[in-house]
Amino acid sequence: MLSFIGRSLIQKAVTLVFVAVVSFLIIHLAPGEPSQIDPLNPKFTPEIVERMRAELHLDEPLHVQFYLFYRDLFTGRIVSWKDQRPVLAKIWERFLNSLPLFIIGTLLTWTFSFPMGIRAAIDRGSGFDKSTTFFAYLLISIPGFFFAYILIILMVNWLQVPVIGMETFGTSDAAAFNRLMDRTWHMVLPSILGATGGIAVLSRYVRSQMLEIISQDYVRTARAKGLPMETVYYRHALRNALLPFVTMFGLILPGLIGGSVIIESIFSWPGMGRMAYEAILARDYPVILTVNFISAVLVLVGTFISDVLYMVVDPRIKL
Repeated sequence: MLSFIGRSLIQKAVTLVFVAVVSFLIIHLAPGEPSQIDPLNPKFTPEIVERMRAELHLDEPLHVQFYLFYRDLFTGRIVSWKDQRPVLAKIWERFLNSLPLFIIGTLLTWTFSFPMGIRAAIDRGSGFDKSTTFFAYLLISIPGFFFAYILIILMVNWLQVPVIGMETFGTSDAAAFNRLMDRTWHMVLPSILGATGGIAVLSRYVRSQMLEIISQDYVRTARAKGLPMETVYYRHALRNALLPFVTMFGLILPGLIGGSVIIESIFSWPGMGRMAYEAILARDYPVILTVNFISAVLVLVGTFISDVLYMVVDPRIKL
């Protein structure tokens, strides 16, 4: 176990350095930079633009810019070029806004996907299987932004509840319970929308895996021995069908960063995805590179957790 952890940490550290270098080069190969202000604005003379380039270290060689950026990042001194706020503090604030949507959406996805997929596999060809298949492909086919607008219209016209932003204007001075209920109503639609696509895809994946497992010889042998169907399906078959989902579990962590750009933009939710999108439009390199670096760290942490969970799910796997 310790040797595996050591090897894995070294491999992931090398991968992280490689990702940091490649992402830095790609960002700087993109056309345009923050110092390219509107040339029609008479306030920005060539001298001011050159001073801005010097302040942002854009006149330094790329390897020097790379060193200065990650030095400031790890020492907490890096600031956004857009509003001069500390990048880490800005990301932490948006992270706390995205976290509730991510947690609720993930819980809804995994709570509904497994029962639906398992039941559809066990009762293959039944009405339940056909109906879940139809709605799954329907949800996969409908564009997210279109489905979001439909939900907004239905919620506003039928229930007359707030759906845009994180809170209703004027509720900051209301009682704590009223603020909690207002925030809850604002989280309902983004959370449901974030979960619907995941439920549709993951339930189909669960169904496919269960169909493959229950056709194995050991499952037929267990059924022939007279074991209860619940024991056969939920103890023997399901555990062996979990390995692919352990991999998926490790890859959901990056969803904290970039899995909600469309949802947060439609519902005006000030989260991580929307911040990253706005940073790209503003060519705010420190925010873009920091978000990318954190995303890479989350991916590597998730894959490390998946590797360890493999042994828990299937004792035959040796690290």
